[in-house]
Amino acid sequence: MRLEMALAVSLLVLAGGCTTIRDHRGFLVDETLLETVAPGVDNKASVEHTLGRPTFVSQFGEPVWYYVAVDTRQPPFRGPHPVKETVLRVRFDAKGNVAAVDRASVNHLATIKPDGHATATLGRKRGFLEDLFGNIGTVSAVGGSGGPNGSGGSGGGSAPGPNGS
Repeated sequence: MRLEMALAVSLLVLAGGCTTIRDHRGFLVDETLLETVAPGVDNKASVEHTLGRPTFVSQFGEPVWYYVAVDTRQPPFRGPHPVKETVLRVRFDAKGNVAAVDRASVNHLATIKPDGHATATLGRKRGFLEDLFGNIGTVSAVGGSGGPNGSGGSGGGSAPGPNGS
């Protein structure tokens, strides 16, 4: 009896580690709210009141607000991957009224994969020890050039201190 109970508890613990994590990021898509935004009727203030602040706003060209929603799933021992992506695009005319509302395709979004191997720099290549100890002796004394206390004169120093006194 105890063996069966221990086996059942261990199976529950193992099964708990095999769950898939589902996550939603960004704009919460509500179809009834999307249908209330109408071209020619709404303006920027009413769209913001209805849908909330956009995920991002176009910087160039015609004024466009984008609302982005991403549903992800993460299996055990793996990284998250997108399952469903929605991009709502609200375009405005010059007066700030809604010109069109449509769903943009995710294919139009740019995928950026930075190269994590090395950053190209100009100049000579330095080793680890040169990076660590390379500036020893090249930095001048605190307060500029001059005497031992940086005042430029003798040790008596009539120059004000760091707080002006």
